[in-house]
Amino acid sequence: MKLLLTGLSHKTAPVHLREKLAIAESMLPRALQELQKLGAAEAVVLSTCNRVEFAVSTPNEVEPGMVLDQFLVQWQVPRAAFDGHLYRLESREAIQHIFRVASSLDSMVVGEPQILGQMKAAYAAAKSEGSVGGLLETVLTRAFGAAKRVRSETGIGQMAVSVSYAAVELARRIFGSLNGQKVLIIGSGKMGELAAKHLRRSGANKIFVTNRTHARAEEMAKLFDGRAIDYTVFPSMLHEVDIVIASSGAPHFILTRDEMQRVIGQRRNKPMFLIDIAVPRNIDPAVNEIDGVFLYDVDDLAGVVNANLKEREKQAAQAEAIIAEEVEHMMARLRIDEVAPTIVSLQEQLEEIRASEVARAIRRMPGLTPEQQQQMEAMTRSIVNKIAHGPISELRRNATEPEGDQAIEVIRKVFHLQR
Repeated sequence: MKLLLTGLSHKTAPVHLREKLAIAESMLPRALQELQKLGAAEAVVLSTCNRVEFAVSTPNEVEPGMVLDQFLVQWQVPRAAFDGHLYRLESREAIQHIFRVASSLDSMVVGEPQILGQMKAAYAAAKSEGSVGGLLETVLTRAFGAAKRVRSETGIGQMAVSVSYAAVELARRIFGSLNGQKVLIIGSGKMGELAAKHLRRSGANKIFVTNRTHARAEEMAKLFDGRAIDYTVFPSMLHEVDIVIASSGAPHFILTRDEMQRVIGQRRNKPMFLIDIAVPRNIDPAVNEIDGVFLYDVDDLAGVVNANLKEREKQAAQAEAIIAEEVEHMMARLRIDEVAPTIVSLQEQLEEIRASEVARAIRRMPGLTPEQQQQMEAMTRSIVNKIAHGPISELRRNATEPEGDQAIEVIRKVFHLQR
């Protein structure tokens, strides 16, 4: 079987080109069926905002490149526009790429978990259409296993690399658990909304929203099953919340040091976490001088993100070593699969010779009892198995060696075996 992958990603093509090649979820069945009609034994299509890739396996007599070329023509893809943007990977390179993509080593944000779920969804779609069930399925399932190893053996996905999620990481350091923590969102900035979503997923179960435009506050509160608070009264309820996300467009400080001193007193010094994502800032930096108040602005969060990105780079190096190991295991398995027909051919040839010679011997010795005939069958099978053991062991051993092809070819010639 031959394996080929072609496509483009955020690394090779701008978004306007990725959009032209993208396959909508509703069109996936048709695309998979078309690839099979054109000669693919197996086909999988991965289409996300950051990459569009087509992977096919074909019998040895079918050229996978021709299958994909014909598919792109039938799909009316303007090939000239994609010159220099499409990549084409075969065999080992394709396997290594699939493993790296599944493990999020080829993602825009290294270590993000979404791509693995997207790949599993692409595999499920192919499975439902009957377009996987051989080499490509083996590669994909092995890739999922490699991704699991990367997640469990490295810390590549454990560190926040977005400003909004960095806020959650810092909140955890302050409160330990976020279960039951109350959050107040001031303003309607997108980053504040994202931070609130992350906090909600992490256990903060009471979300309050306030905005100068009350309708906007109500609209945002619905996103979190939260409660809208009138902008004029939110200062009076600050002592009730544990986390404040400020992202309003106010040109001045809306929370001052004196006001927060009063609030922390009402809380009897129970800690408070303030996230100021606004530019210009919403919260007076002097608030950080108050015991029990932890204030972080955009630059503070960016510093956490940058430190985490550097750490992810270190973890990525470990992940690459795991992928290299997994690819070697995969290639060794495929090479063993490649010599399986040769082993079967050798066994069949030796069995044919054995059976023929036993039959001839029995004809020459008509006086043999059924029991004696069975003994002759057992003895000759034992002899043949011992003769076959050496070449079969060598075939399997050399299949796992990088330079084993020559030894395998010698064995084929000695026994006059077909590939």
